[in-house]
Amino acid sequence: MSSIVIQGDTSGSITVEAPSVAGTHTLTLPKATGNIATDATVGLGTKNLIINGDMRIAQRGTSATGLGNGDNGYHTIDRWQFFESGAFTGEFTMSQDTDVPSGKGFSHSLKFDCTTADTTLASNDSIRIYHKLEGQNLQHLKYGTSSAETLTLSFWVKSNKTGSYTAFMYEFDNAYQQCHTFTVDTADTWEKKTITINPDTVNSIDNDNGAGLLVSFIIGAGTDFTSGTQRTDWTAILNADSFVGQTVNLADSTSNYINITGVQLEVGENATPFEYRMYSQELAMCQRYFEVSYSGSAGFDIVAVYRAASNYRHWWDFKVEKRTSPTIALGSGATWGTSTPTITVSANRSQFESSSLFNINATANTISLSATAEL
Repeated sequence: MSSIVIQGDTSGSITVEAPSVAGTHTLTLPKATGNIATDATVGLGTKNLIINGDMRIAQRGTSATGLGNGDNGYHTIDRWQFFESGAFTGEFTMSQDTDVPSGKGFSHSLKFDCTTADTTLASNDSIRIYHKLEGQNLQHLKYGTSSAETLTLSFWVKSNKTGSYTAFMYEFDNAYQQCHTFTVDTADTWEKKTITINPDTVNSIDNDNGAGLLVSFIIGAGTDFTSGTQRTDWTAILNADSFVGQTVNLADSTSNYINITGVQLEVGENATPFEYRMYSQELAMCQRYFEVSYSGSAGFDIVAVYRAASNYRHWWDFKVEKRTSPTIALGSGATWGTSTPTITVSANRSQFESSSLFNINATANTISLSATAEL
């Protein structure tokens, strides 16, 4: 076996060995400057900071219609949030779609389809797609030090609407922003985009269970957000600088749509292949923020345990410990049956207590209860 040893400035070295098998083997280096990411450096742990970047998990359902003014929130695909500002008069359908880049290993994408047009956005209007990252999952970025890491954001996008969009980054603890433009070059064609997120050597991210970073794709913005200077390094938030470069208004026609999948945010200066995690792992990561209990074929009954003082209690033990004590809610169309219990909640379980036996009336195979601990 032949080998080449590359000696470092001090005691470190790298050894490249040729395999003891017949044939020619090629090592291809990326066509970019900066550090080279290898399997040895990116294959340890979870490299993709985005949860559900391949859009597989959709516990709330696969489609939500009529999303417009006042409809901010999580509606379909887990961890991805619809957000608008101003007095936006258009509407979108948000859905989990099966249109994906061919041969890339994806099964689903996130789709926004314009159903009611707003041809001229007001100056304070904006339409955004949000993904929030928990602060304690970001400590390895070493923000606030001279060793702060450069990040690479990569994703696949498809739209009928060509032109310039923006990817917006925001630090919740410091109210700092960073904005980058990407272009949909060819209509109705899947394209991969890569963006370098410059490090923050000044401000740290709190090591807690609150929101640390925001990754946002902008699909429409008024002049209040586009009239300033584009900030590709971390700077204090200023609305006029937030989405500079955004020219597309995806709401200007009911023919418009956008699909996004394969979203990856990773440490390093180069985009590496998308990290495909097992379905069970991705689902569990989503359930830290949202979990549902489904009814059975004949409705869902809460099995109560008799306690002293003539009360009945039931405990719903969550599959995954929640980020914080969640909000418990009945599913759409579900109602309490014989009585409405008092609910006490922790990050691990919810307790239901009533003076009489109780159950949930719900349509078969629909959400009976939900536990929400979103950022």
